[in-house]
Amino acid sequence: MTTDPQLPPKPPARADRVSLWRYARLFRDDILSAQPARLYRAWMAEFRTPFFRSYLMNQPELVDTVLRQRPDDFPKSDRIAEGLRPLLGQSVFVTNGEMWKRQRRIIDPAFEGGRLKETFAAMFAAGEAGVRRLRGQGPVVEIEEVTSHLAADVIFRTLFSIPIEHETAAAVFHRFRDYQRSQPLLNIAAFVPLPRWMPRFFRRGTKANAAEIRRLIAELTHARQAEIAAVRAPDDLATKIMTTRDPETGDLFDADEMVDQVAIFFLAGHETSASALAWALYLMALYPEWQEKLAAEAQAITGPDFSVVSKLRLSRDVFRETLRLYPPVPMMVRENACPERFRDRDIATGSQIVLSPWHLHRHERLWDNPDGFDPTRWQTENGKKCQREAYMPFSSGPRVCTGAGFAMVEGVLLLSMILREFRVEYAGSTPPRPVAHLTVRSKDGIRLRLTPRGLADGVEHIGE
Repeated sequence: MTTDPQLPPKPPARADRVSLWRYARLFRDDILSAQPARLYRAWMAEFRTPFFRSYLMNQPELVDTVLRQRPDDFPKSDRIAEGLRPLLGQSVFVTNGEMWKRQRRIIDPAFEGGRLKETFAAMFAAGEAGVRRLRGQGPVVEIEEVTSHLAADVIFRTLFSIPIEHETAAAVFHRFRDYQRSQPLLNIAAFVPLPRWMPRFFRRGTKANAAEIRRLIAELTHARQAEIAAVRAPDDLATKIMTTRDPETGDLFDADEMVDQVAIFFLAGHETSASALAWALYLMALYPEWQEKLAAEAQAITGPDFSVVSKLRLSRDVFRETLRLYPPVPMMVRENACPERFRDRDIATGSQIVLSPWHLHRHERLWDNPDGFDPTRWQTENGKKCQREAYMPFSSGPRVCTGAGFAMVEGVLLLSMILREFRVEYAGSTPPRPVAHLTVRSKDGIRLRLTPRGLADGVEHIGE
């Protein structure tokens, strides 16, 4: 396997030893560059502070223990919820135990394989609308804004059967964009275990944006409840979830619970998909030979026919490689419910167990050419082994993202539809710098030049 001479951008690592105060400042700015380079080789690393100890685990056997073999012994850390509670409430993303299990029993049926086929036409319609918008824009676009708009359109069409142009959908989208810019994935309460009575502090606008998003989602939810009662609700994801009873108790989600779940669907289904699609398009600008392969393959797309997904094999490999290099959620935090001993170290109850797709996906002792872009790796023995043991863009085990299959179909389809219509080139002066806020984004955006295919290179661009 050849080593890529033009590596995709990677954030700089911090010095191996820094003061707690310096680490807190780096952590607040970006959790990726706040970490030392040794984590790309370590099987387990211990971090000590006066407040808690945390352990980052990269060894596949340890990851398997935490996520797959004994998930109930390692619940999701409450500290993750500290930064997201204003928006997500008691959604499936932050709950544990019996509450989480009940939520998954109601939600999971909506995302089973057969339902993916039923949502495909809505995804395709969103892709067509996105292509039309791109035809009307200038030659250079900030692609993260484009993919955010496009992914939000997919969510509203598949969840509530309304396009992004719908007044409420547009309001949610714009508010969420503001929320994303103001709220990091982890705030200081995730770093320091504060007592429950102490007030939580957020960046300006975070709580107001979260409250307005939830109000708008509540409008959509109450309207859908009325449509269900009148037997005139469309057969979309919202209707499916709101009419699915817990097979053990017979209960439905009430309106407040549904608002919590829709908030996480929007976060997980919009924000993460937008991040992955933007990085995929950037990588296609960086590697034009792959871009042309995908554009040729995309000619198979002639309409909203679900069977075309099986024909987009190269696009799937490229999207899978993008998720390896730029996993939208770079770190997950669990907490051990009982004393443990890992790699000859005693782990006290309540310690933070950090699982980092960002570091695991680039681990130097696991992957061939870990920092390189190589979509062919998924056909190699190393790639197949790592996919089983060291690849978790959607988490793994019982808590794997319920929308993982949805996201893979969406990302592959939208990437193919855009490259079928446009040639993309990077228009920035320096490579984008990945940073982690709610998801892995570029610090200053990603500017791409889009040229409609069929036009002479350098002669005519969109809007010119």
